[in-house]
Amino acid sequence: MTETEQSKWTAARIPDLTGRTYVVTGANSGLGLATTRALARHGADVVLAVRDEAKGCAAADAITREVPGARLDVRRIDLADLDSVREFAAKLHAERPRLDVLVNNAGVMAPPRTLSAQGHELQFAAHHLGHFALTGLLLDRLAATGRDPRVVTVSSLQHRKGTIRFDDIDGERRYSPMGHYNQAKLANTVFGYELHRRLTAAGSPVRSVLAHPGYTATNLQNDTPVALVRWLYGRVLGPLLAQAPERGALPQLYAATAPEAEAGALYGPDGPGELRGAPQQVAYAKAATDPETGRRLWELSERLTEVRYGLG
Repeated sequence: MTETEQSKWTAARIPDLTGRTYVVTGANSGLGLATTRALARHGADVVLAVRDEAKGCAAADAITREVPGARLDVRRIDLADLDSVREFAAKLHAERPRLDVLVNNAGVMAPPRTLSAQGHELQFAAHHLGHFALTGLLLDRLAATGRDPRVVTVSSLQHRKGTIRFDDIDGERRYSPMGHYNQAKLANTVFGYELHRRLTAAGSPVRSVLAHPGYTATNLQNDTPVALVRWLYGRVLGPLLAQAPERGALPQLYAATAPEAEAGALYGPDGPGELRGAPQQVAYAKAATDPETGRRLWELSERLTEVRYGLG
């Protein structure tokens, strides 16, 4: 092993997390499951925020077999349904006075045009609006911890291909499954950076950090109902290029646990094209850090979710 290889960050370098509470959305499979497993191995108390409670319990049981004594709490949340997000947040509020880290990981990839319970395009609702609302509703619990609280928003390489269509956000006039996936991932990234800007301006102790997994083999590609996307990303390119979820989760684990992770930074793989590899700081798409785009998305999100952060 070369000196460079030895210096690369791995999950073995996660510090002791005993006494710290993490909330991970989409924790029952893929990147969320890999993240939860690694956090549990290092002593964290993890809330598995999942849409399917039975699958969440099965994931928790599997982790407990590997990590006896793991502190896991399975909770149902449908991020595409703002009523479900509010119910989830209210229950956590009632039971947990402090939270340390929120990992906004869950999502859906390239379905036919579908509307959420509140009438929003499903990908924008599940990736962005649900996480925007959840973060705002839990922000006081994060600020109360006093133990390096963080919000980690999981983006994608695809955010660099995205455009936020403010005049047709829900695809009523024109809808593309992958185009709206790219829009949703850009929205994640704009949100994470704008959150960083607002937290910093408000003097909040909470840090916003972002990560993307490169090209990782998860259920997103294999379960999408669009056959062409499933064939291309899940069956053709996946076996050639994709890394395992345990590797793909490293950037978000770094963002969530490494003492040296920087607020406002985006972490992704260090390999060619940022497709795979160890975590390193990577560049944003220009649109992701544009102040006007951040302001417009923030104001739209407040209006659609009726959640206000009070950060200015």
